[in-house]
Amino acid sequence: MKKYNFDEIINRRGTNSVKWDEEKEDGIIPLWVADMDFAAAPAIRKAVEERAKHGVFGYALVGDSYYEAITSWFKRRHNWEIDKEWIIYTTGVIPAISAAIHALTMPGEKVLIQTPVYNCFYSCIRNQGTQVLESPLKREGDTYVVDWDNFETKCADEKTTLFLLCNPHNPAGRVWTKDELARMNDICMRHDVKVISDEIHCELIMPSYTFTPFATVSNECQQNSVICNSPTKNFNIAGLQIANIICANKEWYRRINRAINIFEVCDVNPFGPIALEAAYNESEDWVNELMDYVADNYALLKETFQKELPAYEVIKLEGTYLAWVDINASGFSADALANKLVHEGKVQVNAGTIYGDRDGEGYIRINLACPRATLEEGLRRIVKVLK
Repeated sequence: MKKYNFDEIINRRGTNSVKWDEEKEDGIIPLWVADMDFAAAPAIRKAVEERAKHGVFGYALVGDSYYEAITSWFKRRHNWEIDKEWIIYTTGVIPAISAAIHALTMPGEKVLIQTPVYNCFYSCIRNQGTQVLESPLKREGDTYVVDWDNFETKCADEKTTLFLLCNPHNPAGRVWTKDELARMNDICMRHDVKVISDEIHCELIMPSYTFTPFATVSNECQQNSVICNSPTKNFNIAGLQIANIICANKEWYRRINRAINIFEVCDVNPFGPIALEAAYNESEDWVNELMDYVADNYALLKETFQKELPAYEVIKLEGTYLAWVDINASGFSADALANKLVHEGKVQVNAGTIYGDRDGEGYIRINLACPRATLEEGLRRIVKVLK
């Protein structure tokens, strides 16, 4: 029997929600930005409410219980032994990535990414004075794989000093295997390339797939990597602004910690740490049930496209709640189709081009983290427009 009601419709309009209030046109169903329409787990809400009752919201310390929650969760969930001394807390994964790039590269050097990829990677790289270097993933059937020859060629570029990995991959939906991660690191180490792994979606894994933290693959991976993670995507608490950098390399840790202070993102609000503790200590069953629900939403999306729009292929989803759909059969560009869906269908999705002008063209991204009735109506509108 299910414990949580993910079918509940919660009215988010008028709450200054980016997802629901940014688009001013009336009646839009938003299936775009990576933000769930589900209430946070009860334990998280209770912890935040109890803290709010205190009424004083001054500067916050992060205590031992915070680190214990992190180390216990990753040991229990992913068999990853994390030393407290490897952890740097900050406000978000994007500031964490930016600080790590700032600390580990010099202006003008190249940072390698696998496209199509999360759009903020581009700004993180460019804002630090470094150059974006793309290694496109290869589409094989309904999934993506690494183009190993291209990946090694790009790592061998003398100006490439860092590889920014997305694990699980957004928007391609891949959950990289242990063997794939090991091969990535072998190539990187052969060419003196450091690895930053964005693992913010690490608990959003579809049934029958297993997430492998990059640092757990081998001691070499652990020493050659900086891991950025957070409970915010996994437990729908992004607005509470909490994330962690995990770095076992002492010299890199020192440099990144300095960069966090230079960027002034070394302090967190009073609610983020207690929300993290409630998530990791008390809400594991919630995230497990969530992913069963998302898997059913994905099955509904696949079934709808296969029945109503067979010329449009849905890419296999292994992780995240973000479906990647091939819309080349429409004859429209990704931007034009996304615009058409908003204005004619009253449904908002992401155009694939924000994840790479070349490798995202011909695709849209659809957020599945919403009540089934919302997704059903959104899909009905998409089908009506595309037909």
